[in-house]
Amino acid sequence: MPMIDVYAVEGTFADKHKLAKDLASAVMRWEQVPDLKLFRNNTAAFVHDLAPDSIANVAGDSNYVRVQVLTPVGVLDREKQLGVVEELTRIVATAGGDPELAERTWVLLTESPEGGWGVAGHANTGADLTQAARAEIAASAQQS
Repeated sequence: MPMIDVYAVEGTFADKHKLAKDLASAVMRWEQVPDLKLFRNNTAAFVHDLAPDSIANVAGDSNYVRVQVLTPVGVLDREKQLGVVEELTRIVATAGGDPELAERTWVLLTESPEGGWGVAGHANTGADLTQAARAEIAASAQQS
């Protein structure tokens, strides 16, 4: 159940809603969690527009994008890390309409500590999330 934050100078992306949905879908797929309402409703991306003067590298350039992905600890092994960074970078460059934007996109993968993932007012552990997923699967099976 990742949270994704994208920071870029305003005007970088024409369709921020599509970008957010595409990024969230990609990370959920790389996490390889079941396609459950629990995960679909709690995997989200937030696109933050920044004023041009609010970002700069050492040279003074402000045409960079920062994507920060927060996941529960241990969800992304090395293969998944490589894949998700590559795909998110590609999605950002496509959404920005600039293939060179890939060279100026920074993707930061951050893990939330065990018990540091709050949803609906509860700080969840991995076991809590697993139990909630199993309960949803069981309820779905009973309805079928």
